[in-house]
Amino acid sequence: MSHRKFVKKSDKPLLGQILDLIPVRLLAQSIQTYQSDKHCHAYKTYDQLVAMMFGQLNKCHSLREIAQGISISLTFLNDIGLQQSPAKSTMSDSHTKRDWQVFESLYFGLLEHFSGLFRKRAEHKVIQEIEDKHVKLVDASIMSVSLKLFPWAKFRTAKGGIKMHVSLDEAKMIPDMIHITEAKVSDRRGVDNFRYPRGTIIVDDRGYFDFGLFATRIDDGNHFVTRMKSNTVYQTTQEYDLPDGKDQHILKDERIYLTGQAGKEAEIDQVPLRRLAIYKEDENKVIAVITNNLEWSAATIAELYKRRWDIETFFKLIKQNLQIKTFLGTSENACKSQIFIALIVYLLLELIRRNISKTYHCFGHFVTLIRVCLTQYNRLDYIVNEIKITVQKARRVYKPPDASQQKLDFR
Repeated sequence: MSHRKFVKKSDKPLLGQILDLIPVRLLAQSIQTYQSDKHCHAYKTYDQLVAMMFGQLNKCHSLREIAQGISISLTFLNDIGLQQSPAKSTMSDSHTKRDWQVFESLYFGLLEHFSGLFRKRAEHKVIQEIEDKHVKLVDASIMSVSLKLFPWAKFRTAKGGIKMHVSLDEAKMIPDMIHITEAKVSDRRGVDNFRYPRGTIIVDDRGYFDFGLFATRIDDGNHFVTRMKSNTVYQTTQEYDLPDGKDQHILKDERIYLTGQAGKEAEIDQVPLRRLAIYKEDENKVIAVITNNLEWSAATIAELYKRRWDIETFFKLIKQNLQIKTFLGTSENACKSQIFIALIVYLLLELIRRNISKTYHCFGHFVTLIRVCLTQYNRLDYIVNEIKITVQKARRVYKPPDASQQKLDFR
């Protein structure tokens, strides 16, 4: 089968083509809202975005690395929309002072603008019983930092940390709510402002087992699937028949009421709930999962909780492939700016991988390709579709030299 032919050369480097995916209108709106270019004559919001995206895609560990790497030539600078190479001190100053919310606003603007293109992942398996429902996975991840260098990022007595609270669309694998705090903020308190449309299914872990949170979700008309704490006081009123066949990991399915004092104080002690005991083979232990849905099959509830691990995969992807474990500034503003720019990069890369690339299915391999080709003047569609094929062809025709030819004569 012949491969589609692409025009190879481009008048812009790959980084410039990725930047062109950002609508000028969206960036201008964010700049206007937060007045992020006010009193700024040289290093503007766009310049900071370009420099930091370059740093993300190259996994630069310092502002000096960005300044040196981005200034490979004046032509390259001009072709990515910069007039001059940014100085390290200028970048540091803007990173500290320019309101991080301009990048938060841009991220959510891009998410809304491209929402129709972030269709369900090809590898996503639909749960038939809830195929028309929106499932959100909620969790938090901590990036450890030095408390001495980041005094605002309190975690423990002698340790600092930055916590990213995320609500992830399970079908699209894209964050749709994000809250960044110091690490000492509990998982539960980090999602106080996360509110969902009626009918949403929210899946989370034990850190979100909170009766007040359950009451809010019930009042909002949403369903939750949450891991239950072992010391929870409850009363069983009915046991359901267990599924036959492949769902042998489901050990118990029962209707319960939260009869303890905390349940009464949250006024949910009269609300019927469902409790499942599930055997986790990978951990060789039994866990309990609670939900306010009484209609779903036990298999659906168990599968929903299993999907919670997708958000762990998301955190792993961005930590391994982007730069959010090493921060290029120590202020709260600098750290939040860096995280949201990393998420903008993730959003754009996933947009390309899912809609333009036909050959790369692994996010890690895809990011490596983009990183290697970032300064190349080849078309984006050529790079993400043809380069892998070209390399494979070259390997097939390559013939290693004879052993006799490999010997070096130093006489």
